[in-house]
Amino acid sequence: MRRATIADTSLLVTFMAEFYAEGGYELDQDRAREAFEAILSHESLGAVWIIQTDGRDAGYLVVAFRFAMEFAGTIACLDDLYVRSEFRNRGLASAALFELRGFCQAAGIRALTVEVGFDNGAAQKVYRRAGFTEAANRQLLALALAPPAHKE
Repeated sequence: MRRATIADTSLLVTFMAEFYAEGGYELDQDRAREAFEAILSHESLGAVWIIQTDGRDAGYLVVAFRFAMEFAGTIACLDDLYVRSEFRNRGLASAALFELRGFCQAAGIRALTVEVGFDNGAAQKVYRRAGFTEAANRQLLALALAPPAHKE
């Protein structure tokens, strides 16, 4: 993996559009571009990496940071992890998660979370192999205060 920069914004938007299309969503690419520019310009928001193999860009990974009282410090949410279909089943997602874990530990991040669809067995398998487990007695609830970057 390599850390993404502002120069990677167009590539990242392309990856995100592909990722969302797999889920049946049409991405608002202008809003996605704004989001990537924001996170890439403000390290306190999070970090973005380009997943690479054999000198080729194969996907991307985004983590967002927040403070959590439960852990008495900064935690990271794995917000997006995407590997293009032609690069899947090569261990790239697992390797990216391993690198992310090392980055988080070195940065003093106290926990790493991820949201995954109940019906996304393939992603759940990758995350479980990396050590993610269900949070005991927890359920994710959300209150949207703005529309998502995709169209329903």
